[in-house]
Amino acid sequence: MNPTRAVTRILVPLAVTALALTACSSGTTSESASVAASAEEVMESESAMTDKAMESESAMAEEVMESESAMTDDAAMAAHGSYITLADYQGNKDMYAKDDVVLFFHASWCPTCKATEENLNADPTRIPAGLTIVKVDYDNSDELKQQYGITTQHTFVQVDADGNELAKWTGTLTADDIAGQTA
Repeated sequence: MNPTRAVTRILVPLAVTALALTACSSGTTSESASVAASAEEVMESESAMTDKAMESESAMAEEVMESESAMTDDAAMAAHGSYITLADYQGNKDMYAKDDVVLFFHASWCPTCKATEENLNADPTRIPAGLTIVKVDYDNSDELKQQYGITTQHTFVQVDADGNELAKWTGTLTADDIAGQTA
């Protein structure tokens, strides 16, 4: 409960009671009615002010929650790496220039490729920050296969920002395994 509302809930009834007692001791009915009416007006005014304050606080809280949600989404994106398509990588290479980039030569018919992809997609937050894994279609990427000497699917090639090979291996199944193989 906010402090303004707490004070209002305590002080207004006390003030009303004090006014009523004062009016009772003065002995006139019209004065008592006038004091009671004044007390009622004070309570209504306080109630209206409290309602406005609560509406304002509610609107501010909603704005803060939306802002925190946006920051949380941004922080979550920065807190883990990425598993993207070759087209996404080629269209935004500069965005991944500071990351460890690993090309994953994937075939849709390959059981170990499917297992790795399921692991990567099951919990993308498990991909360590600074690691970008790029899914390359093994069956349709002859030029890349030739460039990196790829002869079997489920091969990983770590490349630098210029596309130079830094490391090559096969057989890893999880983001942690892939990160552990990077140079």
